[in-house]
Amino acid sequence: MSAGMRSTPTNEHTTAPAISIMAVGLRGIPHVQGGVETHAAELYPRLAKLGAEITVIGRQRHRAAHIGHHWGEIRLQWLWAPRRRGFEAAIHTILAVLYAGIRRPDVLHIHGVGPSIAAPLAKMLGLRVVVTHHGQDYLREKWRGPEKSLIRLGERFAVRFSDALISVSSSVQAFLHAQYGRDATWIPNGVSAQPAPASNALLDKYQLTRQRYVIQVSRLVPEKRQLDLIRAFRAAQLPGWKLVLVGGAPGSDPYAAAVREGAADDDTIVCTGTLAAPEAHEILAGAGAFVLPSSHEGLPVALLEAIGYGVPSLASDIPGNREIGLNAESYFAVGDIGTLAARLRTLASSPEARAAAVQRYAEIRSHFDWSEIAQSTMAVMESVARMPWKLRFHAMPQKVEAVRDRVPGAADSAISGAVARSAPRANMT
Repeated sequence: MSAGMRSTPTNEHTTAPAISIMAVGLRGIPHVQGGVETHAAELYPRLAKLGAEITVIGRQRHRAAHIGHHWGEIRLQWLWAPRRRGFEAAIHTILAVLYAGIRRPDVLHIHGVGPSIAAPLAKMLGLRVVVTHHGQDYLREKWRGPEKSLIRLGERFAVRFSDALISVSSSVQAFLHAQYGRDATWIPNGVSAQPAPASNALLDKYQLTRQRYVIQVSRLVPEKRQLDLIRAFRAAQLPGWKLVLVGGAPGSDPYAAAVREGAADDDTIVCTGTLAAPEAHEILAGAGAFVLPSSHEGLPVALLEAIGYGVPSLASDIPGNREIGLNAESYFAVGDIGTLAARLRTLASSPEARAAAVQRYAEIRSHFDWSEIAQSTMAVMESVARMPWKLRFHAMPQKVEAVRDRVPGAADSAISGAVARSAPRANMT
């Protein structure tokens, strides 16, 4: 069992507390596609600067050829994972937890509700556990049957067995309280203003003109609804504009194949496949509009990144996207092709509309500051590291209503009430 926080000498007379944190449940960092992976790549270097010793357990098949076992101050450990969709994250996390049981970090940080299936094992191995809930992944359209049930079970284990629970979304924070009676700390994803990349290599490669293309950056999975964007882009009929879809999918995924087929034989639509972060940022920064038409999001990192580059953005009207705080004209109903096409025409033709779309971006960036987020996360980690080990078992409410399997458009009344009653960023202390 871990002895708690260690002391790291800072000079001859004083010591500063340091904790070791091991992160599991993600594909890996750096330059790995995914919202959780981007979150981790932003968060952990900042935690390292605050004095934490960070180890990230990644999946071997997502490791880039040039990435070794260290990235700056962060230690990287790569473990095997199966390729079966729906079980890859859970099985890899179980292996990572067994590894953590040997290495004995002060805090085990599990990302996501699917990987939290391993939370009881971590507690039985004597580890202190923090879970970050990135969203209700069982609501994603790609999951069916056994996979959906496994992810649901992971959420219940996260609620019952974690020593501390973090939610990146205030609506999910309210859901956890209403559904399970468990309080979570709201610590969102972050954004910061980004300078324009110096290179134009990708724009030249794909024959793109700066500020004259629409972009979506996300994996090719059903809930991201790239097919909706393709239809809306064609309906908008924007002379001289292109549509760029950045992102890939594992294996021969049927939805990804449908997206590629939908873009085939159309020289105004570009599918780049998966791009490493520097390349994705280069092509994102030059866009005239960013669109996120998803049916499900936790707190979307890609949308925050677009805001960081000052790209006018449109997003579906779902709780995770609403939480970002775009102006009302920047939202459209999930699947509403006509409205999305009209919004695209307006952005493409009106400099005033583009200026209005980004007018709140400085304010939004101030609400999602990575430095503050890192400090808040560090406070949670230090609090858990100081706890005496205990096999915690948070009791479930006597009556828990089942979550409906639906495309979320608006929060349930109980969740809406809880959000309305909660003060903004109340837990960011």
